[in-house]
Amino acid sequence: MKLSGSILVVDDNEGIISALRLLLPQYFSKVKCIDSPKSIMSSLGEDAFNVVLLDMNFTSEVNNGNEGLFWLTEIKKSHPRTEVVLFTAYADIDLAIEGMKRGAFDFIVKPWDNEKLVSTLKAAYTLSSGKDMPKKQSAPDKKNGMYWGVSESMARLKEQVSRIAATDASVLITGENGTGKDMLAKEIHRLSARRGGPMVSVDMGAIPETLFESELFGHVKGAFTDARSDRTGKFEEADGGTLFLDEIGNIPLHLQAKLLRVLQDRAVVRVGSNKPLPVNIRLVCATNSDIERLVSEGAFREDLYYRINTLHLHLPPLRERKDEIIPLAEMFISEFSGKYSRDGLHLGEDSREALCNHDWSGNIRELRNCIEKAVILSVGDMITPNDLQLSEKYRRVPETKSGDEDASVNGTLEDMEIKMITHALKKYEGNMSLVAKSLGITRQTLYNKMKRYNL
Repeated sequence: MKLSGSILVVDDNEGIISALRLLLPQYFSKVKCIDSPKSIMSSLGEDAFNVVLLDMNFTSEVNNGNEGLFWLTEIKKSHPRTEVVLFTAYADIDLAIEGMKRGAFDFIVKPWDNEKLVSTLKAAYTLSSGKDMPKKQSAPDKKNGMYWGVSESMARLKEQVSRIAATDASVLITGENGTGKDMLAKEIHRLSARRGGPMVSVDMGAIPETLFESELFGHVKGAFTDARSDRTGKFEEADGGTLFLDEIGNIPLHLQAKLLRVLQDRAVVRVGSNKPLPVNIRLVCATNSDIERLVSEGAFREDLYYRINTLHLHLPPLRERKDEIIPLAEMFISEFSGKYSRDGLHLGEDSREALCNHDWSGNIRELRNCIEKAVILSVGDMITPNDLQLSEKYRRVPETKSGDEDASVNGTLEDMEIKMITHALKKYEGNMSLVAKSLGITRQTLYNKMKRYNL
């Protein structure tokens, strides 16, 4: 079926241009071919092309792809809605990764398969035009991945994940607490070639510093007082699969060098041993911290940052995806209705309005907890605003202004704890070590309280 999309082909090989002039018009309403990248910007200025099929090399005897990367950057800078498919005779995974980091839709290797090329260009056209985007998405099968929602930002994220999952590139996932970073990590593993191997998750913020090496790298019998037998570390457990390091921004600086060494060598040395053990893992990390700021402040090693950040994915907060609140709530109602034998439950209009107006500082995790309680507390078939219990303690706490000191001590002890923790989280931008230090508690105690209050 011919689409109404328009394709701009940029390639200096006359044979390739001739072949594409015959192939592509069968599927797209407009196809323009140019032999020099210098004409790209003028062509885009004359017509609104949906997709650019861009060769990576134009200078004779040069095949490093830098020309293609340069023009890719220029296209995305001036025409962000135009999708770019890279086209090269030299298959290079690092080049593909760099291209996708700069906004490329996909990567096609010459000589190409016609079916593969056309399907890729069609998918790029669909994303560029915004057509055929799902308006409503049902609850996912728990065995078949995460809920992607209906927003444009999540659609683009899904496209990114579908392209990078098959690689072994390290991925850094950023986003606020409760946005689903752990679910995204599992999705990357599920879609990867490693899906038959283990998926090992580690909460870096919950590991005491004294146990850091033992937990990650393992130990041998007799390495320390309580080491009564050999123990396999998380890196070894994840061999052949994916290792997910959650809240990596909270690793103390003096321990970051130990992690960096293992990532560079791809081998661990158990505590009490001097024998390196090779490990084959795909690394996925996550943080709610502004890790680039931590790097600039010297609180996070720059070399470690680049090691874990080959590809960067960002999960937007729920308040920026308002259209997804009700579908998510209905998904959780279905889940908990089955768990608590409450079939037939649904949201009333007042409840829908209350959910959409709430700030959701705890994001999807807070929404899920809210719905679970509502399912338990509801009487009859309709969930009411009272069932939701959207009290002020779950809302974002505004910064205390001078003269408002009395407001910070109103309410119960629990309310005060919530306000203090929320204020510290905002002040230190999610850096758990600094938050815990400012509150005079350990990081483990901080994590326990955040889980208790759904922060």
